[in-house]
Amino acid sequence: MTRPRKPRELAIDGGQPMITKTWPLRNTYGKEEEEAALRVIRSGCLSRFQGSWGADFLGGPEVRAFEEKCAAYFSKKHAITVNSWTSGLTAMMGAIHLEPGDEVITSPWTMCASATSILHWNAIPVFADIDPSTFCIDPGSVRERITEKTRAILAIDIFGQSADMVALREIADAHDLYLLSDCAQAPGAVHHNQFAGTYADIGGYSLNYHKHIHTGEGGILVTDDDDLALRMQMIRNHAEAIVEDANYRDISNMVGFNFRMGEIEAAFGSCQLEKLAGQVARRQEIAQILNDGLGQLPGLAPPFVANGNTHVYYIYGMKLDLNELSKDRAWIYEALTGEGVPGIAQAYVNVHLLPMFQQKIAYGKAGYPWTHPGRESSVDYRKGICPVAEDLNDASYLGLETCVHEMSDEDLDLIVAAFHKVWQYCA
Repeated sequence: MTRPRKPRELAIDGGQPMITKTWPLRNTYGKEEEEAALRVIRSGCLSRFQGSWGADFLGGPEVRAFEEKCAAYFSKKHAITVNSWTSGLTAMMGAIHLEPGDEVITSPWTMCASATSILHWNAIPVFADIDPSTFCIDPGSVRERITEKTRAILAIDIFGQSADMVALREIADAHDLYLLSDCAQAPGAVHHNQFAGTYADIGGYSLNYHKHIHTGEGGILVTDDDDLALRMQMIRNHAEAIVEDANYRDISNMVGFNFRMGEIEAAFGSCQLEKLAGQVARRQEIAQILNDGLGQLPGLAPPFVANGNTHVYYIYGMKLDLNELSKDRAWIYEALTGEGVPGIAQAYVNVHLLPMFQQKIAYGKAGYPWTHPGRESSVDYRKGICPVAEDLNDASYLGLETCVHEMSDEDLDLIVAAFHKVWQYCA
């Protein structure tokens, strides 16, 4: 009689972990970036931006070259570099003529800068729930949130695929709203035969160290609108100082900053842009290996890809069906971490539940901008307004970072084996 094989003891119970290696950070830099850095250093021009209207208002040769390459790559009329994607979001919001008390509908399932960029201009973030399959903003929930104060919709292309921009475009057009796209995590993804981020009036991409295009820090804004492009260029570079010389009459929100990208970062960006297609292809290969290895585990749903989309897998976002499992998410997370699985996460974020929104405290102590005279806001941020996002964060989401560490096919086999080992104890 053959006895069933006893499962190997989990690391959290004193057994040997499945994975013991140290995971190096993903490094996409090579000879091209080294030569680009030397070229800039030898030129003596690390930046050529000047905060005045003139020949150097738009920056130096590397910045302009990178912007031209991005505009061509994403098939948009304008590309504007910034020193971070947070800066890009702030410039985007200022460009669309927000007034204090205006409302912008966005997702709670994102990094907090998406919402605070709205607050920066004394406007009010309104949170719509997310689609339970894609984790992107739900157009049906957006419709329910529209009021006479709504000025724009900010879609978040979370984890690597586009939100339903076709449906959101219809909503925006019907209500005369700006449609904006925070595509920080999805450069190179495709949505109905266009790059993610390009359906919107303004879109853009993050360039920090764990993104597909890596310049250290940075961001790229894209648009076909000449005036929006100029307004973002002004906000990037001390707008208030140049509007008179530029003969620009609409000075609303022309409160400028130093959001300027340096020449070395731009030179790196030009090199990295040429590698984007390869980076996307590798992330998709990684996802396919994980799909093949994990797809049959009970109670675990791999990432869903919407019809008409491709996914670039900034994060490999999964869902747990706890009705099929004998353990909760916290136990599964601890067990996988104990087995050495890198970049595993048991939650993401619900921005609307941060103290800033729960207490409605931003500028000063009196609740501004929610208390703006004549535009007082009764927007509700209580738990329960976004049940899909809240359930994901509280109980059912499990993520695996695929853009942070180097992962060979052999590494992925180890990760799959670690999941299977843990699942022997929870399925």
